[in-house]
Amino acid sequence: MSEQLKFIVEQLNREPFKKNFNLITFDSLEPMQLLQTLNDALAEIDPKQAIDIREEMPEQTAKRMFTLLGMLKYKPPGGMSEVFRQGLVIGSKPVVHPILHWLLQRIPELKKRAYLARFLVKLEVPAEFLQDDVIAETFHQYEELVGGFKNIHKECEQLKSSGFSTAEIRRDIVAMEEEKDQLIKRVERLKKRVEAVSNHQRMLELARQLRVEKEREESLAHQKQEQKNQLFQAEQRLQRCQIQLRDLQQAAADEKPESLMKRLEEDIKFNSYMVSEKLPRELENTRKVVKYLQKVASEPALGQAELRELEDKIRETNTEINHLIEKKMMRNDPMDDKLSLFRQQAAIIVRKKETKVEELQEAREELAAVERELNMKSSQAQERGGAKLIRGDEFKRYVAKMRGKSSTYKKKRQEIAELKVEYGVLQRTEEILRERHTAGQQQLESLEAQRGISGYSDTQEELERVSAIKSELDEMKGRTLDDMSEMVKKLNSVIAEKKSALSPLIKDLRALRQEHAVKFEQKKAQYDTCAAGLESNRSKLEQEVRMLREETAQEESRYHHINCMREITESQMERAADQSKINQSMDIQVRRTALSEKTDVRENQEPNMRQMKMWKDLETLLECKKQCYLKAQSQAPIGHVIQDVGKDMLVL
Repeated sequence: MSEQLKFIVEQLNREPFKKNFNLITFDSLEPMQLLQTLNDALAEIDPKQAIDIREEMPEQTAKRMFTLLGMLKYKPPGGMSEVFRQGLVIGSKPVVHPILHWLLQRIPELKKRAYLARFLVKLEVPAEFLQDDVIAETFHQYEELVGGFKNIHKECEQLKSSGFSTAEIRRDIVAMEEEKDQLIKRVERLKKRVEAVSNHQRMLELARQLRVEKEREESLAHQKQEQKNQLFQAEQRLQRCQIQLRDLQQAAADEKPESLMKRLEEDIKFNSYMVSEKLPRELENTRKVVKYLQKVASEPALGQAELRELEDKIRETNTEINHLIEKKMMRNDPMDDKLSLFRQQAAIIVRKKETKVEELQEAREELAAVERELNMKSSQAQERGGAKLIRGDEFKRYVAKMRGKSSTYKKKRQEIAELKVEYGVLQRTEEILRERHTAGQQQLESLEAQRGISGYSDTQEELERVSAIKSELDEMKGRTLDDMSEMVKKLNSVIAEKKSALSPLIKDLRALRQEHAVKFEQKKAQYDTCAAGLESNRSKLEQEVRMLREETAQEESRYHHINCMREITESQMERAADQSKINQSMDIQVRRTALSEKTDVRENQEPNMRQMKMWKDLETLLECKKQCYLKAQSQAPIGHVIQDVGKDMLVL
């Protein structure tokens, strides 16, 4: 701990702090002074932190320090616990001293990190604001600028690490001067060539006027575009104002008198406080600052000797103040401590009140802006045929839910930004370490070549790698064998448990088997007898069905045969009647026609007989197939599938 304090005191006494501390004075600093010292160290890293902490609330100071320390990736010994946060708020030594020690050890690195964070930590814009085209375009330009800054910073670091020499810069300057001389000579030659042309002055004047007119045309076009944009923005503002006026009129018509009176009373209280307390105090402070600046401006400029004299006086005054503080701490008057405590509490309460008033004013402005935007969006939605927006308690719940999501979104965005910054730093660190490793490897190879042992380091690394792999494999084998043995033990124990659990059940099962064996044999004999009787009855019924089907088929065939014979006889009788009519007819044409038909019949008799024989054969074949099918169907058991060409049949 003493070494830590010595280091802190030594660093604070050096440039740029010049605190003129010793171990006793530093250890006896009050919490506010210790926090101010910590704030000065943070201000050296980030100039935005150069603030007198007596002029701001303790909560704001702690929040500002927490934010910067988180951005700088500071990790307290016990983590970001509540004890650490409370200790930083009250200025506890066990909390502040490690922070100072950590900061003072790495100020250049932290300066670079804070500088990058100023440009790389993106602004958080709520999603509802990005719906506005102007804000969205501005945010897009902002993201492009952030990306450009990353590229430029990376090029700058590469240029710094590349190591340009002054000789190269001088050569570049000489080359540029030579190019300048050549351009001057070329311009002189062109002037001489132009002077030989008649009316060259008139032509030069006309060219100059043409260039001026072109520039004026571009300027007018730019002004015209700006005026168009301004006109468009003015129309949008007019539309928003009209919508806001209409909404205010509707709200005033629906508002109750009690709520209006309550709101007016709150506005009167707030405005009276602003007029009577806050604004006069700010005005007085502004007058003091102006008076002081006027005094400084009226005094003559100081020289270096006078400035050194003033610095010496300031140093002597600080030393006297430190001695007085030491005497006061040695005296340790309890009454003064109580009064200072009360004064500090009173100042804290005043600052809290001022802060709350400012927050209230900002919240009112934000509420007014949000209400204007809400009214505009609701009117646009109604014009487009949308539904009416939610209001009342439901809207409050929705707003609370969205605020929670917005806070979560902001935290995640901040974490992502911090991770990106850290990634950039780590990437650059990796590049530097890789370059150093390459340089060291080259140096090692050159030393090995000088010693005559080239490749020794590679061989050593390969041996170490092989030995590491072997040790890992041996360890993995040992773990595998242990796991297998443990698994075998577990399986044996589970088998033994199952055997012990199943042994009484097996004994009961054996007794039940012996008991039900006789019953099983009796039931089986009864089943076999019944099945045999049923099978014999089934076979008899199947035979009777088969015989009846055959008789039916025969009768059906006989019916078709008799029907065909009847049709043939009828046709013969019709032909005989027609022939008798022809014979009795005296018409020669009719007889000639009948004679030609007889001739056709006589000529076609043989082909027709062959065709009739083919049809009979076909009929016989189909009948045979039918009988085979019926036979197979009658012999198939119930539930059997009969497969035929192109089809399957299930016999039920």
